[in-house]
Amino acid sequence: MSVHPSISIAGRRIGLDESPYIIAELSANHNGSLDMAKRIMAAAKAAGADAIKLQTYRPDTITLDCDSADFQIHGGLWDGKTLYKLYEEAHMPWEWHAELFEHARQLGITTFSSPFDSTAVDLLEDLNAPAYKIASFEAVDLPLIRYVAATGKPMIISTGMADIEEIQEAVDAARAGGCKELAILHCVSGYPAPAEDYNLRTLPDMIERFGLVTGLSDHTLDNTTAIASVVLGASIIEKHFTLDRSGGGPDDSFSLEPAELAALCRDSRTAWQALGRVDYGRKSSEQGNAQFRRSLYFVKEGKAGELITADMVRSVRPGFGLPPKMLDQVIGKRLAKEVNFGLPVTYDSLV
Repeated sequence: MSVHPSISIAGRRIGLDESPYIIAELSANHNGSLDMAKRIMAAAKAAGADAIKLQTYRPDTITLDCDSADFQIHGGLWDGKTLYKLYEEAHMPWEWHAELFEHARQLGITTFSSPFDSTAVDLLEDLNAPAYKIASFEAVDLPLIRYVAATGKPMIISTGMADIEEIQEAVDAARAGGCKELAILHCVSGYPAPAEDYNLRTLPDMIERFGLVTGLSDHTLDNTTAIASVVLGASIIEKHFTLDRSGGGPDDSFSLEPAELAALCRDSRTAWQALGRVDYGRKSSEQGNAQFRRSLYFVKEGKAGELITADMVRSVRPGFGLPPKMLDQVIGKRLAKEVNFGLPVTYDSLV
């Protein structure tokens, strides 16, 4: 029997034979408020998420303060902003991190982060982060992946925009850097992303090709894609999470609200439980209904020794008589005893 790959984060085992690991991505949905960040963390815990994920960068660690054409955003949610202005607005102040990690401990929810440069990794190491996530846009930053790998912590790499060669390079960099527990996420880096872009049939191919714990970073607007991914082998689901989708923050509009996250946690687990294993046996929930299957019953009276004719026997519900497949064998036999209308056909009623 093949052994599925697995990793563990803060004592929670993650793999195909465990229920999906649900990560609520806080991202920029704090909207500049530490209190809001804490409330989002509490709501993620209440909804049943396994982890809440932060993002650790400052505008100057992720881009340059430059307004040339290269650094301007054209189209989409953030049209008209420079990268620096976007990240200045969206970033989580580094001085919040210690308080948020402590808040997560008090809530009893795992928290970790996506670092965007080595100084972010250093900060997170000081806070004893239990794992690291590499964002899709950083999957090509092999030096960063090697730096994270050197911590010895579990690493999850999102693969949005990456082709097979780039995914392999990221995996190789993580392994070469010393990462023992590695997972990858299928991802489409659109915000939001249409479901038809996800091509979820890629998931089984990724699992076979790379041999790693594999999951989904889902930027669609509902849970359908995420639930479907579980059936195809996703062991991790990451979703942006907010208290109010109309909150006006950079990521609010494509994030789940608390009731939706609770539904994702519940329904992904149900989908995983429904997968089960190959089993053609009668299930426990079926036992009581077996009596209502069809079987053979006498529909006419007959005397002992009489020949059983086709008009004497029918296949009907319930199931206390011989199975319908024996009809041809019953017809033409003789009765071992007298029978009445509504009596099941049994072996001891036949000669």
